[in-house]
Amino acid sequence: MKTDTRWRKSSYSSSQGGDCLEVRDDVPGTVPVRDSKLTGGPVLTISTAAWTNFLRLARR
Repeated sequence: MKTDTRWRKSSYSSSQGGDCLEVRDDVPGTVPVRDSKLTGGPVLTISTAAWTNFLRLARR
């Protein structure tokens, strides 16, 4: 996976560290997710449907 692409951090993230996730919106059918503190680390790739369900449940 290219490392020069744009990642998006949660609007709830602060500049003081903590546990944050970053996602990308430019991979059709999947949502790549990574730890914002380990940008060179592993990337979890989740199907768009599973990500949508996760967000729906998290908002409850």
